[in-house]
Amino acid sequence: MFRYSANLIWSEEDGAYMATVPEFPNLSAFGKTPREAVREAETAVRGFIEVMKEDGCEIPESLVLDRAA
Repeated sequence: MFRYSANLIWSEEDGAYMATVPEFPNLSAFGKTPREAVREAETAVRGFIEVMKEDGCEIPESLVLDRAA
């Protein structure tokens, strides 16, 4: 299950939706629809994580909404 955050914004310049993932600041993905942009971001995050594991890098924790706070 994908547990990272995603932010969406319309990019007039690109004519598409852009999804970013706060836990991975240098990552962005585009899609014609919001759903497609998020799916592309998920694919990119999974690729980043694979490479980070291979390189022995620390994998970012996902942001968590704490309703008890």
